Amino acid sequence: MTTIPIGPLAGRHALVTGAARGIGAAIARRLAADGAHLTLLGRQREPLEALVAELPESARPQILVCDVTDAQTVARALPPSADLTGPVQILVNNAGQAASAPFGRTTDELWQRMLAVNLTGTFLCTRAALPGMVTAGWGRIVNIASTAGQRGYAYVSAYAAAKHGVIGLTRSLALEVATKGITANAVCPGYTETDLLRESLSNVVAKTGRTDEAARAEFARHNPQGRIVQPEEVADTVAWLCGAAATAINGQSISVSGGEVM
Repeated sequence: MTTIPIGPLAGRHALVTGAARGIGAAIARRLAADGAHLTLLGRQREPLEALVAELPESARPQILVCDVTDAQTVARALPPSADLTGPVQILVNNAGQAASAPFGRTTDELWQRMLAVNLTGTFLCTRAALPGMVTAGWGRIVNIASTAGQRGYAYVSAYAAAKHGVIGLTRSLALEVATKGITANAVCPGYTETDLLRESLSNVVAKTGRTDEAARAEFARHNPQGRIVQPEEVADTVAWLCGAAATAINGQSISVSGGEVM
């Protein structure tokens, strides 16, 4: 028996990059709950398969193993097979990495890697998916940036530069697609409960000798609410931007940070 999806995104085909864990997985779960058909993109198949096992059959989940920094690979992989899902209508560019170093020790390799995965990957996936949206006359592009792209943090100059670039790309693209039934927005989480945050906490503990609790409190103090953002809160914002209620929201960088950026 065919399951007919229900919800505000019923039947919409959403592609989420970096979908295997953390914010990406939370976004995939939320869009599936809202009725979307899903393509999950990541560099490793196994964690994507584990996520697929959690999702409802109505999501018709497909897996794409792809490195978003490789232009040829992205061009071949996107858009994915439309046999079950149709053309991509919602693109969530979530794939990203964060690495820290004092500016004077930021190597060429670190700089290029941060730009490649956070900024160039967003550009390549958007370039591949956009023509189908233009043809359809409807689309939603949501780029996961960061509060580091709205302000700045010490010791992450390469990451912050890349995320500032994502916001600039989003704003420029939003102007180009504004009359085509497409919106482009950025969501900018503060410190969020993810593997990346846990790795950062471990680094702080190892380098400073602080306890995990003290290190976590240091991260949480950036948020006026005094807490770490949860992935589901970011996913809720993404889902809203993809729905009909946000049709007039275009070119925005929305901070999900408890008031850290106003």
